[in-house]
Amino acid sequence: MKYDCLIIDDEKELADSTCEYFNLFNVPTKALYDIKSAKDFFKTNECSLVLLDINLTDGSGFEFCKNLREDTNIPVLFVSARNTDDDKIIALNIGGDDFIEKPYSLGVLLAKVKVVLKRYKGAQENDHYNDGYLKIDNKANVVTVENKEIKLTSIEFKLLSYLSINKNRLITKQELFENVWNDKYTQDGTLNVHIRKIREQIEKNPNDPKYIITIWKEGYKFMGK
Repeated sequence: MKYDCLIIDDEKELADSTCEYFNLFNVPTKALYDIKSAKDFFKTNECSLVLLDINLTDGSGFEFCKNLREDTNIPVLFVSARNTDDDKIIALNIGGDDFIEKPYSLGVLLAKVKVVLKRYKGAQENDHYNDGYLKIDNKANVVTVENKEIKLTSIEFKLLSYLSINKNRLITKQELFENVWNDKYTQDGTLNVHIRKIREQIEKNPNDPKYIITIWKEGYKFMGK
């Protein structure tokens, strides 16, 4: 089964009340109270976010987070009464996305969870572009045309990836310079050369492109499904 949120907290009443509150606001949530149950959960279930206590009856939330990070990049928000700077630093350094102190407001916690879920699910949707002819895997840095992998330089892939993630929207040259090259002073000629090389790889007719369309004097638009 797939949940939006998994709560792992040995304070059963708090975990249950948080779980009930989240479910009331249409955030499908499951509450568990120890690491063993959490490990069993991931054998047959999925979730998009974990709320994780540090002190659990059968182990450390820190260790569980480190183990979790070996298999998944889902957001982990630590929720704990421990509030030293060292605890917060450890939580963030081992892969935690945030640290929330107990006691917490259910409303504020839900708002934070919704923001993180929206960001995570948006990123998941952008992991791939696939219209049957052209496939772009933004996690594996692989592009295939008619199921045949094509070779792009790292900057060409980054450029194509950025355009496809922002498909059907005008992307100005300045936006590309700042977000692909991280340099607002990149020259138009450099961009034009890379666009031409990408078109030669992905377009059926590079002289009549269907994917990367030039918007005269402004920029480009990736026309995708």
